[in-house]
Amino acid sequence: MKKILILISVLGLVYACNYGTYADSLKAEKKLISNFITRQQIHVIHDEPQRDQWGEKDYLKVDGYDDFYFHLVNAGDTEGDTVKVNDVVIVRYIKYTLDAVADTADYLTTLTEPHPTEIKFGSVSENSCTAWHVAIQKMRYSGAECKIICPSKLGFTADNTSVTPYGYDIKIVIKKY
Repeated sequence: MKKILILISVLGLVYACNYGTYADSLKAEKKLISNFITRQQIHVIHDEPQRDQWGEKDYLKVDGYDDFYFHLVNAGDTEGDTVKVNDVVIVRYIKYTLDAVADTADYLTTLTEPHPTEIKFGSVSENSCTAWHVAIQKMRYSGAECKIICPSKLGFTADNTSVTPYGYDIKIVIKKY
């Protein structure tokens, strides 16, 4: 039994030495997000502007969420109803990495494909993530569009196996019955 415990300890130490700690991964993620913000010449703001006053490069650092940034591209149908908890929301998005090499699309959905993702607003599930719900709350109206920078902690559960941030371009439609 002692030999097994020693073996497990040694393997854990070897893994930590080769791959670093989780804290090291979080520091690397923070640096990747910071580098992306610099490369894209993003202007980080701390107070949310009026719906029609967002600058092209203005990204709101969302309070309460480390390294989560939101940019409103299009306010949508501001004459319509606002999204409410349990509303069905159709989400069209492009997911991309924040790597220095190419900032290219990692995963495309219905901005270019015919089948949108439907989620129940306010209920995180396997087809949504915390970051989307925070973004949708800020978008508020059908037809709204945004861009977000999403740290791994707020992303999809499947993406949480590695500490990798993503960017998303999102458009929503509130489904009314």
